[in-house]
Amino acid sequence: MASSKIAKLLIANRGEIACRIMRTSRKLGVKTVAVYSEAEKHALHVKMADEAYCIGPPPSQESYLRGDKILSVAEVSGAHAVHPGYGFLSESTEFAESCSKRDIIFVGPPASAIRDMGIKNKSKEIMEAANVPVVKGYHGD
Repeated sequence: MASSKIAKLLIANRGEIACRIMRTSRKLGVKTVAVYSEAEKHALHVKMADEAYCIGPPPSQESYLRGDKILSVAEVSGAHAVHPGYGFLSESTEFAESCSKRDIIFVGPPASAIRDMGIKNKSKEIMEAANVPVVKGYHGD
């Protein structure tokens, strides 16, 4: 399903961040898919989306952090890509890899970059190699 043109985007987040992504998507002519918990069925991001799917009860561990549910919605809705917003799954290497395995574009850095930035000494090595100033201190042993 992955291609250079994204015709339909699933936003795996809620609230203002989801609304901002939807506004930009609309300007670009991209259809949007919202996900929401049972407590948010009347939320603005749900109303703004072209399609919306409930992914579970209010606790984020049972809804927004359930990559399996979000990817099922992506497949059912025909979304070409998933934008994680921030927080929730945006820093999950497993989620980024799962998107790739299902031929769904992950709108964000590749899983390898997420992994490397989560390892303090590795991220410092990468930043130093790019001449980014870093605070001296522990670099791992």
